Amino acid sequence: MHAEALATPASDEGELAPPPSNYVLKLDLRLIPLLGCTYTILFLDRTNIANARIEGLEKGLNMPSNGYNTCLWIFFIPFVLVEIPSNMIMGLPRVKPNLFLGFSMLILGIISMCQGLTHSYGGLLACRFLMGILEATLPAGAALLLSEYYTRKEQPIRFAMFFTFGVLGPLVSGLLAYGIRHMNGIQGKEGWRWIFIIEGLGTIAISFLVFLFVPNFPEKTDILSGAEKAHLLEKLRRDKGDQKLSMRSVKWLPIFTDYKIWLPTAMFFCCDMTAASITSFTPTILTELGWKAERAQVMSIPIWATGFMFELGAGFLSSRTGLRFPFMLFGIMMATIGWIIQIVYSESKDLSPGVRYFSLFAMSAGTFLQMAMTVSWMTNNLRGRASVAVGTAMILGLGNCANFVASNVFIKREAPYYPTGFRTGLTITVAGAVLCLVHVALLWWHNQKLGRKRAEVGGEDDQWEYKYQY
Repeated sequence: MHAEALATPASDEGELAPPPSNYVLKLDLRLIPLLGCTYTILFLDRTNIANARIEGLEKGLNMPSNGYNTCLWIFFIPFVLVEIPSNMIMGLPRVKPNLFLGFSMLILGIISMCQGLTHSYGGLLACRFLMGILEATLPAGAALLLSEYYTRKEQPIRFAMFFTFGVLGPLVSGLLAYGIRHMNGIQGKEGWRWIFIIEGLGTIAISFLVFLFVPNFPEKTDILSGAEKAHLLEKLRRDKGDQKLSMRSVKWLPIFTDYKIWLPTAMFFCCDMTAASITSFTPTILTELGWKAERAQVMSIPIWATGFMFELGAGFLSSRTGLRFPFMLFGIMMATIGWIIQIVYSESKDLSPGVRYFSLFAMSAGTFLQMAMTVSWMTNNLRGRASVAVGTAMILGLGNCANFVASNVFIKREAPYYPTGFRTGLTITVAGAVLCLVHVALLWWHNQKLGRKRAEVGGEDDQWEYKYQY
């Protein structure tokens, strides 16, 4: 008999054997930094165009008055359309995540560099469209792989760490833009071009690390010993059922109509409205508040750092308590406060600009906390790789449609007060609170109904019938 078979954990009738080593830490170090970088890249590409705008992008390419907003939303058309089929392809048995994600990131880096080399507005639009196709494969694919390796209790802090890499995107972008702006004139290129070129080179460099170090799905992983792999698979089976059900045997209609996917996706849309607004317009708002371009780049950094800390803190507490809903509600309240301050400021010119700057901290803390919590909450209540693949694709694809709204309601002629944008943001955030309450009510109702059934006929959680977490 093989040693791996001897090391297989105890069966369902007994307690799960102690792990042969602290392999969870090994997984954390191998998965989270590299997969997190895929999300950093997404946010870098969202924010570096805002930084380039400060450095003269619009003037350099003779863009029309609505050209900047068009560059924002054209990226998200293919991003939304490609996300679900991309995740379904990645979940196929013969597809290796490292090759799938690595090739996408490599080509993305090349096209990202081309943004800094193009000499026409049309060329920039073409680059943005192609980037949307390639980036659709990255965050959702990374989230799918991440969810496959961790139990429901382990997921919140891991997703929080994953999403903090997204917060690092604008933070790093601000730092890079502050340094790169001094490259203006080198090789005859403007500073805004170097922002795209340098950050594109960084994406290419990370793609080679993805090729080398991102592992396969748990049942095929080669980064654990035989005993560690056996323990992991048994632990995951007990916690989430059989995640690797054949894609061919899946009933797709129940998955695509599952409220446990659609409601979190709508909630993500609502919180991403705030994230999209901050990401796209904070550098511009800071400039219009009176700070010159160089200082505006630096003053955006503490805003993202605040989101970073609140996201990690909430993820840690959620993993310890097993709760999701209270943290979601807290995040919504924080974002709401930020939007209200912006509206009051736009209507009363007596407020200090410092108050408006403070509101960006509240919005960052509230929205990034929600993004991580919503994804982990959704994956906690799904069973089977097909459901998780579709769910993570929908929440990070359709959920990101908020960028269409954000890129069109912040009207340039309304600067620097943006009354239309801020009222729209507040309305959508409040709608997110309503959706959150409806979601938790449905989960509670399901658990109550299941509890009554089990009191009558008995039974335990299985692949198809189980209690939901809230």
